[in-house]
Amino acid sequence: MASWLDRSTHRSWLDAHAQHLLAFGRATADERGGAFWLTTDGSPDAGQPIHTWIAARMTHVYSLGSLLGVPGAATIAQTTMAGLVGRLHDDEHGGWFSSVDSDDRPAPGKSCYDHAFVLLAASSAARADIDGATTLFEDARRVFLEKFWREPDGLCVDSWDRTFTTVDGYRGMNANMHAVEAMLSTASASGDEQWIARAERICRFAADSAAAHRWRIPEHYDQNWRPDLDLNRDQPRHQFKPFGATVGHGLEWARLMVHVEQALGTSDGWLLDAAENLFERAVVDGWSVDGAPGFVYTTDWEGSPVVRDRMHWVVAEAIGAAAVLYRRTGKTIYARRYQHWWDYADTYLVDHVHGSWRHQLDATNAPADSVWQGKPDLYHALQAALIPRLPAYPMIATAIAEGHLV
Repeated sequence: MASWLDRSTHRSWLDAHAQHLLAFGRATADERGGAFWLTTDGSPDAGQPIHTWIAARMTHVYSLGSLLGVPGAATIAQTTMAGLVGRLHDDEHGGWFSSVDSDDRPAPGKSCYDHAFVLLAASSAARADIDGATTLFEDARRVFLEKFWREPDGLCVDSWDRTFTTVDGYRGMNANMHAVEAMLSTASASGDEQWIARAERICRFAADSAAAHRWRIPEHYDQNWRPDLDLNRDQPRHQFKPFGATVGHGLEWARLMVHVEQALGTSDGWLLDAAENLFERAVVDGWSVDGAPGFVYTTDWEGSPVVRDRMHWVVAEAIGAAAVLYRRTGKTIYARRYQHWWDYADTYLVDHVHGSWRHQLDATNAPADSVWQGKPDLYHALQAALIPRLPAYPMIATAIAEGHLV
């Protein structure tokens, strides 16, 4: 029997779901520039600052919407991007603030995580011909290479002070993971293959580090790239730096390894081997291990659950990883898991009343908000609806622009 991934009817469903998501997020654009944090029903949360990572993600999302031919998407992308060239940009010292409050007072510091999403957004907006995106793309590339990429390490530093004078001693794989996606998207949009080589170097480090820890990825490191396996043991629910192994990142890295392999045009095996090992470890450690369906959020270094809540982005990444691995290998196990996880998402995560996906569930799959309040953005869910319809390379915006969507 043909898998869902091979059926035109399923691809039609994915298209309809992408349209559903884009319709939900239409109130994201702040007329002052940037993107609002969205509540459960898709209305702006006035209590939240304007975050760079959300403005960037929503610029990426609605640039993709414009490339898909959705009326109004380009206007939304233009407005959210205006925050990246305006109030969120540091005109004095360069780069981007993490957020600004209602009076445009910036949060301290500059982070690689935010800058990686600006780079992703700029590459997608440039492919969608959003006015001003080419200049933003040039600026984002320059700042990222000058401030965050470290050529001797083949990795990115994590954060600076506002003036780019003092770099923090913490090093993290979360920012480097999103840098890989942004680098591949930059290579796709610009044709500069040096970005692929940088992404490969990050993946090599991630794969080697994971292999040394039974394919659980250490997330946190000191300035010499020595892993700190106990960081935030007392704060296991930390929003961006949780203790232990993050199950969803194993799945996300698995997908990225396949993207890098396809970008390189190589088949020497190590990237695919790493992808399959990361994927399997995440599934064994994380999927339905505590008496209820769903992926636990984090585990300790022996694979025991630490935070048992279910995050929407983990399932979205599981769907994307299963899709690219099925396309790459033809193994039916990936197609079966892909179908199973969409069934789970539709049952528990997709909000059939208010729209979009619930961002967090507790261990019983009831809605929760201890880590994520509301439905801040559409990035993970929309990509779950698009990745199964696209080749692994070029990346999403360029692939759609070049007519590869099936």
